[in-house]
Amino acid sequence: HPASGTEILDQLGEEHLRTGKPIVYTSADSVFQVAAHEERFGLERLVAFCEAARRVVPACRVIARPFVGARRGAFRRTGNRRDWPLPPPPGHALDQLDDAGVRVHLVGRPGEFFPEAPGQSREATTANPAHGDAVARAARGEGPGGDAALVFANFEDFDMLCGHRNDPEGFARLLTDFDRWLGDALLPALRPGDVVGLTADHGNDPTTASTDHSREHAPLLCFGPGLPRAGDAGTRESFADWGATLCRWLGAPPPETGASLF
Repeated sequence: HPASGTEILDQLGEEHLRTGKPIVYTSADSVFQVAAHEERFGLERLVAFCEAARRVVPACRVIARPFVGARRGAFRRTGNRRDWPLPPPPGHALDQLDDAGVRVHLVGRPGEFFPEAPGQSREATTANPAHGDAVARAARGEGPGGDAALVFANFEDFDMLCGHRNDPEGFARLLTDFDRWLGDALLPALRPGDVVGLTADHGNDPTTASTDHSREHAPLLCFGPGLPRAGDAGTRESFADWGATLCRWLGAPPPETGASLF
């Protein structure tokens, strides 16, 4: 049955340490999660277990959830989570950009979601501060993403640490840190022609009774020196519209779904 990732550790963590059996559970969406002690079970063994599961489990994603600790109430997840999603269908925005020879740099989790392509580079960062550092360096033309036309990052701490934990105070702190990073690190690095898009894949209100996705509309905020106009794009029919916008902005053929914002 669906379970909270932190609650399942309190329920089954000590049994896992006694038996050595991994903890297999799901959440409300279509994911197959495997939790195991990073030191006692072993991270490499957990990864091998999940890779085997990916070959036979039809869920949207298989996720490795390593943790440490010795007793109930003291277990905590580590930053070594890994995701194995089903491959996206062909013809999406990153496919179109790659076919057009557009360099793309993936920061954090997006590097696990999309198959490798010749025009891509990746940084396997695992927390918001590290993601922000990587994006800012690329915007300044530095580091492995310095020559990329598109930098694609996922700041998952909002969701993972606070939204699913019903922690509005922590969420507010993360928003404050993110806002400071935007003003101090990213905005000064933008160059003529640059556009930034801030969005999400779902809502995750930390003040609701549920610890799962609240499913409200996801926001999309676009800004930058090169943006052709300001205004309200309205409620869109598909998240794919942002991918179509990126393709048009970067001179690639449009993806199979989505309509450009401009």
